[in-house]
Amino acid sequence: MPEASHVIPYGVLFLFFLLSTFICTNHACKEADHNSLLSSFDISSYRLNWSSSDCCHWEGIACDAGGRVTHVSLPSNRLQGSISRSLGSLTHLSHLNLSHNLLSGPLEAGLFLSSSRLEILDLSYNILSGKLPLFLSSSYIQIVDLSNNQFNATIPSSFLQHAWNLSSLNVSKNHLTGQIPSSLCIRSSSIRVLDFSNNDFNGSIPLGLGNCLKLETFRAGFNTLSGTLPSDLYKAQALHEISLPSNLLFGHISDNIVNLTSLTILEIYYNHLSGTLPLHIGKLSKLKLMLLHLNNLEGHLPPSLMNCTNLIELNLGFNHFDGNISELNFSQLDQLIKLDLVSNHFAGAMPKSLYSCKHLKAIRLSGNDLEGQIQPEIVSLKYLSFLSLGRNRLTNVTGAIHLLMRLESLRVVVLSNSFLGEELPDGDAMIGSGFQNLHLFSLSNCQLRGHIPVWMSKLKKLRVLGLSSNILTGSIPPWLGSLPSLFVIILDNNLLSGGLPKELFSLQALVSDKPSAQTDSGDVELPIYARPQNGSVTSLQYNYLSNLPPSISFRNNSLSGNIPIEIGRLQNLHHLDLSINNIDGSIPDQVSKLTNLEKLDLSRNHLSGGIPASLSSLHFLASLSVAYNNLQGRVPLGTQLQGFDATAYEGNPGLCGSPLPNKCQQMNTSDNRNEIPWLYISVTLGFIVGFWGVCGPLALSTSWRFAYFQFLSDVKDRFVC
Repeated sequence: MPEASHVIPYGVLFLFFLLSTFICTNHACKEADHNSLLSSFDISSYRLNWSSSDCCHWEGIACDAGGRVTHVSLPSNRLQGSISRSLGSLTHLSHLNLSHNLLSGPLEAGLFLSSSRLEILDLSYNILSGKLPLFLSSSYIQIVDLSNNQFNATIPSSFLQHAWNLSSLNVSKNHLTGQIPSSLCIRSSSIRVLDFSNNDFNGSIPLGLGNCLKLETFRAGFNTLSGTLPSDLYKAQALHEISLPSNLLFGHISDNIVNLTSLTILEIYYNHLSGTLPLHIGKLSKLKLMLLHLNNLEGHLPPSLMNCTNLIELNLGFNHFDGNISELNFSQLDQLIKLDLVSNHFAGAMPKSLYSCKHLKAIRLSGNDLEGQIQPEIVSLKYLSFLSLGRNRLTNVTGAIHLLMRLESLRVVVLSNSFLGEELPDGDAMIGSGFQNLHLFSLSNCQLRGHIPVWMSKLKKLRVLGLSSNILTGSIPPWLGSLPSLFVIILDNNLLSGGLPKELFSLQALVSDKPSAQTDSGDVELPIYARPQNGSVTSLQYNYLSNLPPSISFRNNSLSGNIPIEIGRLQNLHHLDLSINNIDGSIPDQVSKLTNLEKLDLSRNHLSGGIPASLSSLHFLASLSVAYNNLQGRVPLGTQLQGFDATAYEGNPGLCGSPLPNKCQQMNTSDNRNEIPWLYISVTLGFIVGFWGVCGPLALSTSWRFAYFQFLSDVKDRFVC
């Protein structure tokens, strides 16, 4: 019998056999693939962990059993430069992911000629440009993601001609033009995702989508697509999402849409859709988002809509819907978080059934024909953060404020154009713990009587206050300067008197260079529509309160006294409007310290003295008026101040010099030599810098989505809804 130490169990022998087999079949990286990778990526620049001699062990690389590279996955590695044609030599490559890098330049024509096994191609979130390749040679391709680049021109008809197994195509956020390819669903019956959004596609939505029997997501928003919704779209019964916002689509929403019973997202806002909602829209019981605002839809809301019990957000604003809203039963929508019916023609009282939607965070019913009072049941909405009921025929402002003070989550309250002629409540009964989280409060254009109430001094988180177009009397209270977050004060068109309190010029949020040090932590559940301060009757949309320009506007009151020199402390102020008052004295030099100022209006007062030459240091100043005062002397020469229109200075008989027609006496030749070059140079620079100072942050904020919609032409107050 052999010794035990020499006996090798059969199990160990079998394990050894498997291990040896694995080692033998796991060959090292093939030299050709090794060289292709080294030619494609600069190891020293990218700091990749590619120190091993075997490329199959390199970071982001995987090989098959024969040592051929199959996966190159290097997302978020800050890769730069162009994509090398050498990658096309990896003939066994099935997965290529170079997303979220800084790669630029075009894709070379022959890059994918040899990539016949490619299944996944992800080059998203780079800076790639130029035309798309004529075709991908792989018939195995399943996922193509080229989104968030700078590709242009059309999608070649041959680009995906071999893509028999394609399941997802994403070319969103590029500069692609022409029409959306029409044959994708014919070539592949496996397509689940098509995303063409945020490009420059035109023409109509192609026919043939009904052949995409597995299509779940179709996105083509933010293009210039026109025409009607194609009838065969309603045959793609697997659809979960239809997203076509911001196009030029018109026509009706067909009753056949109710065939899409799997639909959870329907967003076709900012188009030209017309007609009524389908009578049996309630069959779409899985809908979570219905965003159809900014269209021309009309008629009564069908009662079946209330059968969409999974709705989280319903936005039908800026249409022509009508009917008695109180007759709708919202109690079944117990998942509803946001309801926006702004600017329609609904009548009746605010529906009590709405208070059954306990998860509501945002309600906007402004711009309708509602009447009555805010009911006590509203206090059951514990999560309500955004409430806009302005431009209705509401009454009892005192009762409304008492009730709303009990809602601890409220951050935005817009009640403009309501409670006409009532008295703004004040007194000890209003002082309590209410509105402690309030960020924006607007009661503009209500013709309210009374004073600026002292209970507002307790609103330590208030950032925006709008009380314009009322009949408020008394003085501007000094305690406004103690509100640490306040950076927008609009008190235009009242009967306020007295001087400008010095305490006002200690506003912490305006003294600081960064008034929005506190982050916008979801303080605006719905965007704010506000009229710009340039006198336009159209409105702009703000997705964050911090995008509102820091402003002090006391236009058209009865304020007197001079402009305190402490005004120079408000270095973050962008708009200052003290026009149409009784302010006297001189324009203090300290105004020149308001280095972020974009608009300055001191017109129609009793100001005297000269225009300080130091105002020329306000390089962002895009709008200026000191008209109709008692100013004297020369408009400062050689500065951007001469670039404003003569109307900025008219009504001051003692003023002279360009741009005014009356010349100053004793003007020497050196002045003339300096006047013309500065007129063109400083005006041009001032306009460019000033324009982007105003519009740049707004256009880049927020998420595209809503930067410069111009509508609401009938509004009169500053914060409309």
